[in-house]
Amino acid sequence: MNAPWSSGRTPAGLREPFTAFVCDELTSATIKSVCTEMGWSSDKVHKGGLRNGVQALSVSASPQILFVDLSESGDPLNDINALAEVCEPGTIVIAAGEVNDVRLYRDLVASGIQDYLLKPFSADQFREAIAHAQAIMNAPKNTEAAQDRPHMSVGVIGSRGGVGASTVATSLAWLFGSKWTRSTALLDLDVHFGTGALCLDLEPGRGLTDAIENPGRIDGLFIERAMVRASENLSILSAEAPIHQPMLTDGSAYYQLQEELKATFETTVIDLPRSMIVQHPHLVHDVQAIAVVSELTLAGARDTIRILSWLKSNAPQTTVVMVVNRVGPAAMLEITQKDFESSIERKVDIVIPADQKTASQAAKLGKTLGEIAKSTKVGAGLTELAERLLATVEEAGDVDPKKKKANKPSLSSKLAGLKSFLPSKSKSKETAEPAV
Repeated sequence: MNAPWSSGRTPAGLREPFTAFVCDELTSATIKSVCTEMGWSSDKVHKGGLRNGVQALSVSASPQILFVDLSESGDPLNDINALAEVCEPGTIVIAAGEVNDVRLYRDLVASGIQDYLLKPFSADQFREAIAHAQAIMNAPKNTEAAQDRPHMSVGVIGSRGGVGASTVATSLAWLFGSKWTRSTALLDLDVHFGTGALCLDLEPGRGLTDAIENPGRIDGLFIERAMVRASENLSILSAEAPIHQPMLTDGSAYYQLQEELKATFETTVIDLPRSMIVQHPHLVHDVQAIAVVSELTLAGARDTIRILSWLKSNAPQTTVVMVVNRVGPAAMLEITQKDFESSIERKVDIVIPADQKTASQAAKLGKTLGEIAKSTKVGAGLTELAERLLATVEEAGDVDPKKKKANKPSLSSKLAGLKSFLPSKSKSKETAEPAV
C-alpha cells in the first residue's frame, strides 16, 4: 500500500489527499480538527471503521493518505490484507486500534501499513503521523532513480549447507540498499528453512508461499503486498512453509517473481539453495553475477567443483565470483586456500575472515552481518564482494562467457589430488606412537 513504486496507480492529482474510516466520535473529532488545520474536507472522515473502508474503496479511487480504525475488527491482519486488495499502490495507510501489542504492531507494519496509533490518541500524535506520511509521499521515488541505473540481478549459492551463504546474501542486500542507496529486493528461495527474514528480525509473511501456490496472482500489486520492508531501500520476500507441506511447482512462479522484481527494484539479490538450481535451472538465466560461497573443507571443494561446472554449462552468460567464508588461523583449516584453489582450478576472488563474536552480536541484534561488521575485516570483505559484483554487472558487456575449454581432469582425480594434501593416518599414528 505504501510502497515506493507506482505502476498502474491513479495519478496523484486526481486522488483525494486524505480519507478516514473511524469507529467512534472521539476519534472522529480528533481527526476532523487536524483536517481543518490541513485544509482538508472533514466530509472525508467516515463512520464504519476498516470494513466500511474496504467496501468504499472497492468502488472508488484510493486517497493519498488513508486512516482506518481497527477497533471493531476481530482479525486485524486478515482485514488489512483485504484492504490491500482494494487499495491502489502508493496509498499510505495509518491504522489505529485499542490493542497494545508489539507483535501486532510489527505484523501490521509488515503487512504494509505505515503507522499504528494506540487509541485514544491526541491531535499531536495524529499530526506527527500525518507529517511522517507526507514526508514519505514527497520523498524522491526509487523509480525515478531507476531510469539512470539499470536493474542488477545477483545470486548467492552455498557450496554446502551452513557455509554462510544466507549471511552473505542478506549482507549484500543491506549494503546495496544502504551504502549504494539502490532499491533492493532480497528473494530467499529456501521456502521451508530460509533465514533471510530471521537475520533481519522480521516475520516472513505468506507472500512467497502464496506466489508458489497461485502464480496467476503475481503482479505489481501482489509484490507490494507480499514484500516485507526491512528499511527504506530494502524489502524481503521469504517464507517459513510448514515442513509437512511440500511446495510443488513447475517453476513458473519463480520466473514471474523475478520479472516483477526486475520491473520494481533496481537490485535483486537471490539467496539460491543449491538444490534449486537442479530443479529449476531457469532461475539463473537472467542473473548477471553469482557469488559461490564455500568454506575451506574437502566437502566444500568437491561441491564447489560440481557447482562451477554446472554454471559453466547452464549459465555461461553469468559471471561467477568465488568466495571463501569464515577463514580462520591456518591451524584450524581443514585444507589451505592454496590447496582449495588447486582443486577447483581457479583463484578465490574474495576471502571473508571468521569473526564469531561479531556474528553472534549481529544475530542477537537482529541485524545483518554487513551492518554490524562494517568497521571490521569481515565488513571489508563483504563490501569488497559487493563492489566486485557491481563492477562485474557494469562491465558485463565486456565479459566473454564463451572461452576455450582446456582438457580438464575428472572430478575423482581432482579430489584424489586434494586428499594428498591431508596428513595420512599412518603418519599420524607414527607421530602419536614413538618407538620404544
